[in-house]
Amino acid sequence: MTSPNKPRQLETGDELDEFVATHDVALVEFYTSGCAMCQAMEPVLGNVARATDIAIGMINPRDDADLVGRFNVQSVPLLVLFEDGTETARLADGFQGGDAVTEFLATNVPDAVDAT
Repeated sequence: MTSPNKPRQLETGDELDEFVATHDVALVEFYTSGCAMCQAMEPVLGNVARATDIAIGMINPRDDADLVGRFNVQSVPLLVLFEDGTETARLADGFQGGDAVTEFLATNVPDAVDAT
């Protein structure tokens, strides 16, 4: 059984849209295979998911030019925060530790983080 507080791997833009639409608050990491910083983010995001109960998704846009353009992915890892299906904030500063990600969430969605 998969824990609800575990990052969910998203495969397509449609899965991303559904994930964002079904959660009031969602954090999505855009990553690429072979990116060491991106790989290092996975356990961090798992810890953040368990600590905050915020839905976290991970997507590799691969060669999906539409997805890359739609979200203006210029570097990875890229964290994009959504509230009620709308992008509200992003963090594109490379690897971020758990405290930095939690602080980013607390700044942008304090009610979601304070509820934990």
